[in-house]
Amino acid sequence: MSPHPIDVLGPGWSAQTLELAPDSEGPVTATLVRRESREGEQKTPSRRAVLYVHGYIDYFFQTHLGDAWADHGYDFYALDLRKYGRSLRAHQTPNYITDLAAYDEELDEAVRIIRADGHDVVVVMAHSTGGLIVPLWANRRRGPHQIDGIILNSPWFDLNGNRFEQTILTRIVNVIGRFRPKQIVSKLPSHYARSLHQSANGTWDFNLAWKPFNGFPVRAGWLRAIRKAHAELNAGISIDVPILVCASDASGNHRRASPELTHTDCVLNVQHMVDGAPRLGKDVTLVHIPGGIHDLALSALPVRTQFFDEVFAWAKTHLPDKPASTGNLDTGSLDTGSLDT
Repeated sequence: MSPHPIDVLGPGWSAQTLELAPDSEGPVTATLVRRESREGEQKTPSRRAVLYVHGYIDYFFQTHLGDAWADHGYDFYALDLRKYGRSLRAHQTPNYITDLAAYDEELDEAVRIIRADGHDVVVVMAHSTGGLIVPLWANRRRGPHQIDGIILNSPWFDLNGNRFEQTILTRIVNVIGRFRPKQIVSKLPSHYARSLHQSANGTWDFNLAWKPFNGFPVRAGWLRAIRKAHAELNAGISIDVPILVCASDASGNHRRASPELTHTDCVLNVQHMVDGAPRLGKDVTLVHIPGGIHDLALSALPVRTQFFDEVFAWAKTHLPDKPASTGNLDTGSLDTGSLDT
């Protein structure tokens, strides 16, 4: 039996609260979710693990993703970042932060716990805004390898907007965000979340208090932090572990509902992912998933099956076994060639 409380997902899942340093709003926590052995399941202890990191206005609820990793011999963990999902407290501004580097604290602690659980190979899988947070964190953790690989699901590498929004508006937000960081500057449309939830037009169930249709207000300090992170990533970073970038094969209309919601990325611009992938490091593989939506793991069954197949094929070739006695990745066995499109 797990020493941690049963998670909101029910039996077979546990949740561990990570106490973090307080910020200007008060106490701060993150939540590490584990997929536990289920009744009747023959689960062999693994020395491999994956840590999943969600996107903006999101939290971990994709149990089928955890099951798929378990079927391929990985212990599965997921992290609800501070002020998201399970980690959101009444005194906090939802999803709010003014420096993405603050997430280093819970990412470091989550990986430390996973390593302490006896895992020699740790891969981090991140979606959307998580796909911006994790590469920059990993870049700050170069040297002795803290993790052994990164998988990005539709990562957010640039602002999905017009030239004015990417330049002039960014400069305005930079000023407002410095002096009035909690000023509301925008809100997100609801059509994507509605297309997912079973109560509206979708097939998935998730907590609408943590992932509401209308989202949470976009605040100047948060957007300023995002744009600074975009600039840092697009200037080029040097992650020293293999990376898989997965994206849909097409972008859809991100400003209003349309039939494209079922088979394109209607949140971000796929071309930004293509352009940004080579800037992450030396060993990057880019894969397009035809018909994929923004969260590829929530795409229609044939599409997400292809997504999973691509992920596990990459993991098999890029995350080789390493002796349990070593703490570092054997880079001599990896392909360090150019971007594979």
